[in-house]
Amino acid sequence: MNTDHRQSPALWSDVLLRTMVELRALFGSEQSVLGTAAIEDFERLFIAADKLETLLADSAGNSQHDQMNALAAVRGYAEMLREELGSEVQALDDALLRLLKAVSTAQEGATGNPELDSGDVGLRASEPGFILAVDDLQENRELVARYLSRSGHLVVTAGSGEEALRTLAETDVDVVLLDLMMPVMDGREVLRRIKEHPEWRATPVIVISGSQDMAGIIACIEAGADDYLFKPFNPVLLQARIKAGIERKRWHDREQQYREQLERNEKFIRATFGRYLSDEIVTDILERPEGLELGGDLREVTIMMSDIRGFTTLSEHLAPAQVVTMLNRYLGAMTDIIMSFNGTIDEFIGDAILAVFGAPQRREDDADRAVRCALAMQGAMAAMNAQNLAEGLPALATGIALNTGVVIAGNIGSERRSKYGFVGHPMNVTSRIEDHCRGDEILISDSTLQQLRGDYEVSDRRELSIKGIEQSVVVHRIRERNNV
Repeated sequence: MNTDHRQSPALWSDVLLRTMVELRALFGSEQSVLGTAAIEDFERLFIAADKLETLLADSAGNSQHDQMNALAAVRGYAEMLREELGSEVQALDDALLRLLKAVSTAQEGATGNPELDSGDVGLRASEPGFILAVDDLQENRELVARYLSRSGHLVVTAGSGEEALRTLAETDVDVVLLDLMMPVMDGREVLRRIKEHPEWRATPVIVISGSQDMAGIIACIEAGADDYLFKPFNPVLLQARIKAGIERKRWHDREQQYREQLERNEKFIRATFGRYLSDEIVTDILERPEGLELGGDLREVTIMMSDIRGFTTLSEHLAPAQVVTMLNRYLGAMTDIIMSFNGTIDEFIGDAILAVFGAPQRREDDADRAVRCALAMQGAMAAMNAQNLAEGLPALATGIALNTGVVIAGNIGSERRSKYGFVGHPMNVTSRIEDHCRGDEILISDSTLQQLRGDYEVSDRRELSIKGIEQSVVVHRIRERNNV
């Protein structure tokens, strides 16, 4: 059984066409009292009506979409003329009102959808937006642009899918009104490209079409269309859709701005605190605020202490600016190397560097990374000394001590001022070992040697008697193995 309740064009077109004949006659008699703009709009209205009459006469040779386009143009110009004329020419106003009722009847007859009564709808005016209207028919673009411009919107139009995409690439659009049936690139393809583009996908798209194909409507919604309106569209309904679209776009833009601000703030925090703390500690604080609480836990770590040999004597013969230049160059280069091996710099003590491998994040190769880091630090001294000598500064020699043991790692200090630091006997042992380092020498304790997995040249076993420690400390000199 046929369930399609739509009326054939023959049942509704006669009423609409008779109304147009009446309106033409009245226009002829009242034209002398009309302004230029109103006369031009009446002429456009009659052109749209002629086109509709032609389409109705050859209903088998054209699509319902074409009929709805023409019907939308008739309705649009009729509504604008009623607003322009008001009640100054009552006969024309009455005739235009009858025409709009005939269009409403025609729409219901053509689509089976009753026309919405918008007369009593209280719609709060939307925030002005930047609207892109895409339609291959010039009269449709003109109508939408004029109608929305009167509501305070800035409207740009595009006559093809390609032109629409170019506009989106050049401007920040709030809402896109998209015709579905267009040559070359149809609305579906435009919609797909908008929703796949990372910068456009949040832009609301309202599809406006004369097509009543339910499968096509569903496909558009699934592809990302925010709404679907039929031609001729109800102006109040269109305004409501645009208002909702602008609000969605504004919320998205604000959310994006907040997200970008948060990212900038986080980068600033990381860059600022990264000068005082390791990246791992900063990340731990940002991602786990309870990490700021005082306290710590036991960690097995490999401790590094590096010191410039004879720095005090060297600095006595240099100007303060030269000392600062030389020291900053050294500390800057060594810091980059230590951080590249995931070491945590505990503090700078004058020209000494105290770093730890194994906290706050423990890795299986902590001892090996500490050794490779120390070798890289000694390897960087040649280039640094060449630069020093070129600037009239003395060459430097460093001693580096490595020791592995269990310490307390955590936030040490008070509620007002604290630092992520390390406490324990192995820290003191490392400092004592460093006192025995010669220039360009790396000494590692026996505890560190037992942890190593790499292949290194280990020699010069020494037993150090350290004040305050009953047993002697065994250390070894370590170098990178020369395989040549």
